Amino acid sequence: MSADLSPIPNKGTPETLFVQEIKGSRKLSNYLIGSMVTIGGIGFLLAAFSSYLGKDFLPLGKPSTLIFVPQGLVMGIYGILASALSVYLWRMISIDYGSGQNSFDKNSGLLKITRQGFFNKIDIDIPLNQIKAVKLDAREGFNSRRRLCLRIQSKKDLPISKVGSPQPLLELEEEGARIAKFLSVNLEGV
Repeated sequence: MSADLSPIPNKGTPETLFVQEIKGSRKLSNYLIGSMVTIGGIGFLLAAFSSYLGKDFLPLGKPSTLIFVPQGLVMGIYGILASALSVYLWRMISIDYGSGQNSFDKNSGLLKITRQGFFNKIDIDIPLNQIKAVKLDAREGFNSRRRLCLRIQSKKDLPISKVGSPQPLLELEEEGARIAKFLSVNLEGV
């Protein structure tokens, strides 16, 4: 079973409710990148201040010997940009951007998709009778993509899997088959 689309315990019977939890941006790789960008931004800012004030604020090297224009100034700009990027990355991690769930409920006849957006939650309700098929969208090559989509009547395909690194094709096929079987629709693109 996919680690990103794992069924969670549901309140109804297994025949009437199928819920998938979607993981967001709280991943180890995002924590590592956020930490590295933060440390780098602070380092560049301290080097710029050292260059401007003529006093070493960093334990390594001697940034106070740098000429402020242009070296210290450029390091300061790099530090400001890296600090702004780190604030953005930590904000994405703190709100767990992209997390949510897909809830297929046969009792209410609705698919409820919820995702955490940048400023608010995104909620989409789709009647189950409008879902015509589950589509496995796999594209290999330089910019490879593997995802599950729902083919909805008179609309574009709606992706329901997590965005990020491609999942193993076998796991994606199994998840698509499980959803297609639950909805009693075809699985396309296999």
